[in-house]
Amino acid sequence: MLRISQLKLPVTHTEEDLKKKIVHTLMCRTEAVQSYEIIKQSLDARKKPELFYVYTVDVKADNEKQLLKMLTRKKRAGNVQLHEAMPYVFPAGGNEKLKSRPVVVGCGPAGLFCAYFLAEYGYQPVLLEQGAPVEERQKDVEEFWKTGVLKPDSNVQFGEGGAGTFSDGKLNTLIKDPVGRNRKVLEIFVENGAPKDILYVNKPHIGTDILRTVIRNMREKILVWGGEIHFHTQMTEVLFTENTRRIRGIIYEDLLKKEKEEIQTETLVLAPGHSARETFAMLFGKKVPMEAKSFAVGVRAEHPQELINHSQYGDAKASLPAAAYKLTAKLPDGRGVYSFCMCPGGYVVNASSEEGYLAVNGMSYHARDSHNANSAIVVTVTPEDFESDHPLAGIAFQRKLEKAAYKAGKGKIPVQRYGDFYRSVTGKEKGKPEAEVWYQGHEPCMKGAYEETDLAGIFPAKISSALVDGMEDFNKKIRGFSHPLSILSGVESRTSSPVRIVRDNHSLESVIGGLYPCGEGAGYAGGITSAAADGIKIAEKIRQKYAPFL
Repeated sequence: MLRISQLKLPVTHTEEDLKKKIVHTLMCRTEAVQSYEIIKQSLDARKKPELFYVYTVDVKADNEKQLLKMLTRKKRAGNVQLHEAMPYVFPAGGNEKLKSRPVVVGCGPAGLFCAYFLAEYGYQPVLLEQGAPVEERQKDVEEFWKTGVLKPDSNVQFGEGGAGTFSDGKLNTLIKDPVGRNRKVLEIFVENGAPKDILYVNKPHIGTDILRTVIRNMREKILVWGGEIHFHTQMTEVLFTENTRRIRGIIYEDLLKKEKEEIQTETLVLAPGHSARETFAMLFGKKVPMEAKSFAVGVRAEHPQELINHSQYGDAKASLPAAAYKLTAKLPDGRGVYSFCMCPGGYVVNASSEEGYLAVNGMSYHARDSHNANSAIVVTVTPEDFESDHPLAGIAFQRKLEKAAYKAGKGKIPVQRYGDFYRSVTGKEKGKPEAEVWYQGHEPCMKGAYEETDLAGIFPAKISSALVDGMEDFNKKIRGFSHPLSILSGVESRTSSPVRIVRDNHSLESVIGGLYPCGEGAGYAGGITSAAADGIKIAEKIRQKYAPFL
C-alpha cells in the first residue's frame, strides 16, 4: 500500500474532500483508489483562526509501484511512500507445563490486558480484584460523591478498570512501540465498544462513560475464554517455596465473606495499581525487592473551557472539540512544574481511597461538555524530598499531604481561588486580571462536596512556591491562566506510583521466580495505554515460557 503523510485540509472539510485530496496527491484516476484508512489525524492551529486537520493515510491503489515511480519522476513523491503494514503478533507458546493456573492480581489496565491475552490463548488465568465490578463500582462512587460515605475497597482508585476508569480516558502515550502493542491496545478497545476514531486521532480519549462499557465487554470475553474473575478479593500474602525463593501461591481474603483462602500458582502477575498501599507494605514485609521513586504532587486547576478554546483556536467559528493543552516549566532550582491529566470539558473528582485522607483527580465524559477545563498542575518530587530512605517513604509523603487536605477541607475537597492562594504564598496581591470576560460566573465543576479553605497550608513551602511560579509561567502561554478567579483544589497526589517493584529487564520477573511486577502501580507505566501495553508484555513472557494450561 501507499502511505501519504501531511495531507492538510480545512477543519470544515468533508469525507469527499479527503478522498479528492488523496486522488490529487497520487495524480491518479478516482477509480484507481481501492480503499484508504486514516492512520493519524492532528490539528494544526498555528495560523489561527485558519485551522487545518493534517492526515496520514494508508491507501490501497491500482499499480502502486508504477504510481510511485511516476510521482518520483514528477518530483511529487515527497510525502508518499510504499508501506507494508506490520500488525502486532502475539508470540508462539513455550514448552514448560504449568502445574497451576496463572494468577493476576489487579484489574486495572495492566492486569486486565494481561489476563485478556492469557485467557484468549488458553492459559485460563485467575484474575483477583479487591474492588467491585464496574457496574457496582459506579454506584459506589456516585454514592460517595453524593454522601461522602467512602467504601475503602470500591472507589475511584479500587475496582474493575483501575483508577483510569474514573478519568478522562486518555489513550495517548509517549512510550516507543516498535512491535505494535500500543496500536493493539487501541484495537482491542474498539473491538469492545470504543469509538473507531481512537485509532487515528492524535490524542485519543474514550471518556469514563464509554470506558465502563469497554471494560465490562473485556471481562465477559475473559470468562468465555476460560478465565476466572473474583471481585471483592484482596491478596493478603504471597507464598514462596521452602528451598528457593519462588512463588508457590498466595493467600487472599474474600472481603464480603471475611474468609481467607489459599490458591496455588507458580506464576503471579502483580498489577496492583498506584494506590495499593496495603499490598506494598505486605510485599515489603515479605522482602520483595522494591524502591522509592519520583512522582509529582500539586493541585487541580480549573479554567473556563471557553478561555482554553479561545487560546488554542482563536476566533475560529468551526465546530471543534473542547481544546486541550500541555504546559511545562523548569524552575531555577531545577524542579519541574507541569500540567498532567488535562481534562477538557471535565470535572474535578474526589478520588480518596482511605478514611481521613483526601485526594483529587480529573475526569471527563466522552462528550467533554462541562463548562470547565481542568488539569493537575504538579511539581516533581524525588526520594530526596522524602523524610527517609525507606522504600515506602513516598507513600508516607503522599499520606501527609492527603491528611492535611482532608483536615483543611473538613472531609470535603479543599478549594481556593488562585488570587487568594497567590497572596497566601507570596504575601502580595495578584496583579490586574486578564481575560476577565471569561471568568464571569466561573464556578467549580466537581464530583463531591467542596469547602473553601487555604490550600497553601497543605504543602511544604517550596511546593506552594513552585506552584505559583508554574502558574505565572503558564500565563505567558495561555493568557488568563493565572487569573485570580481560577479555581484550585487539592490535593493531586496520585500522579504515579511512589514505588517501583524491581524486576529484571529481560525476563520481567522479580528476583523471586515466577513473580511478575506489572503496570503503573509496580512502577513501569504512566497511563492507561502504557499500563495495558505492559500487561501485554508480561503475557508475552508467560506465553514464551509455558504451554497453555489444560
